[in-house]
Amino acid sequence: MREIESIISAYEEKKNKDQKSVLATVVHVEGSSYRAAGARMLVDEYGFMTGAISGGCLEGDALRKALLALDQNKNKLVTYDTSDEDDAIIGAQLGCNGIIQVLFEPIDPGQENNPIELLKIAESYDQPVALVSIFNLDKTKDQVGTTLLIDEKGESTGKIDKPALSEKIHQVAGNSLEKRLNHFGEYHTENDTQNAFTDIITPPLTLVLVGAGNDSQVLSRMAEVLGWDIIVADGRPTHANEQRFSSCQVVVTNPEEILDDIRINETTAFVLMTHNYNYDLAVLKLLLNEEKIPYIGILGPNKKYQRMLGDLAADGIELTNEQSAKIYAPVGLQLGAETPAEIGLSILSEIQAVLTGSDVHHLRELEGSIHKKELYEFKSIEL
Repeated sequence: MREIESIISAYEEKKNKDQKSVLATVVHVEGSSYRAAGARMLVDEYGFMTGAISGGCLEGDALRKALLALDQNKNKLVTYDTSDEDDAIIGAQLGCNGIIQVLFEPIDPGQENNPIELLKIAESYDQPVALVSIFNLDKTKDQVGTTLLIDEKGESTGKIDKPALSEKIHQVAGNSLEKRLNHFGEYHTENDTQNAFTDIITPPLTLVLVGAGNDSQVLSRMAEVLGWDIIVADGRPTHANEQRFSSCQVVVTNPEEILDDIRINETTAFVLMTHNYNYDLAVLKLLLNEEKIPYIGILGPNKKYQRMLGDLAADGIELTNEQSAKIYAPVGLQLGAETPAEIGLSILSEIQAVLTGSDVHHLRELEGSIHKKELYEFKSIEL
């Protein structure tokens, strides 16, 4: 289960019990941090936490700040400087060297578009949406909070009371959605400055395992830990069933109809691993026509894939450069994998790298910061 889903589930449980809660959101990071902007944590009135905003170093003090915000029923922005090794609150010798801005928002269940309700709406989309949190680095000012959700069509839920600010943020959200990049804005008027974090929330990755063998069982369990949605498709009901894949959507079908019950978007990855050449080939023919699919992995040696290409050519199908680029055969990164779990790790690592557009190399070989600093800088915007 994804962190957002866990937070929503916990919120619903607490609401049913009339328990109060606070949402803590990392809205900006300068320098290094274990969690990036967009990390969230829900804290209830008894101090129980769901989610995380760090690797554990901030949660203790964040719990106290959350309860204070809840007691005062007021949004609060708290700055944590993990570069200060003498800071006894956070703990010395962390080595993170980052400045982290955390927004604490008491949740009013009676408010129609409170931050959790906006998260629920965001999770209902099968396309990316922009969730906007407005705050002010001047802590003497009011912290507006998470107030607006904008989809790719420009339609919004929630509102910003200042028309000029709202119009500009809608423009920024549209650009951010197009680029699939978060945005940190510093919006200026003659009399005021507001900061805003535009968080691009994407649907959970859907992993479609074509094949219900024992190796698929291992891979599905590993993908579940990552919070991915998992679909298992096979023509054998003896293999593709809920007893073997209890946490997955299971589809028993012939290869020609495999896409009838699968909704495809830009975060849908397929791995063909039936160990049945003809079944895999038939599915591959279908997938070649689906432009949105970003990743098609094929289990087996390269000679299997070359045979597939030959059979496709015999049927008059020549792969375009775009089609070839999304096919990964043999599937997986070269990690020296031998066991089913190790092979699963190499496959999931490759999918993660492809869908995030990441270069695969050792981090120790990277010069400079792991994360591109320019992506986290506040952009100055005049209204």
